[in-house]
Amino acid sequence: MTRAWLLPILLLLCGSAVATGLILRGSPGTAAATLLVLLALAAVNSPLIFPRSISAREAQERSAADGRPVVLWRPGCTYCLRLRIRLGRDARRLHWVNIWRDPEGAATVRAANDGNETVPTVVASGRAHTNPDPTWVREQLTSSR
Repeated sequence: MTRAWLLPILLLLCGSAVATGLILRGSPGTAAATLLVLLALAAVNSPLIFPRSISAREAQERSAADGRPVVLWRPGCTYCLRLRIRLGRDARRLHWVNIWRDPEGAATVRAANDGNETVPTVVASGRAHTNPDPTWVREQLTSSR
């Protein structure tokens, strides 16, 4: 099991335990609501909500070929989630690199952020931008067409 799945699994287990306790106390409605909230949190924090990650090297090659930005991210990052949600369907057009799975991607992030693994870091036109506004990222996508 990788670190990416640790938080979602913990949320599922805690949700199940809390819901079981609430059911045993005679509150099935509260149990169902609590379980749904924790299931939603687990889904949002899972790697499933993000497009398939590729290696940093492959992302750089693809970006050089098509001009689309590269997003360096990690699961559980609220700012990465914000970027993903605000981009909507356009997010699938970007090249996503999970820095927890790709040491080269993590090194790129550290180089761009004074040794810190601050994500999301978006590389567009060879320049790294830390936690950019989703509107700006969308503009970079439209200019790469």
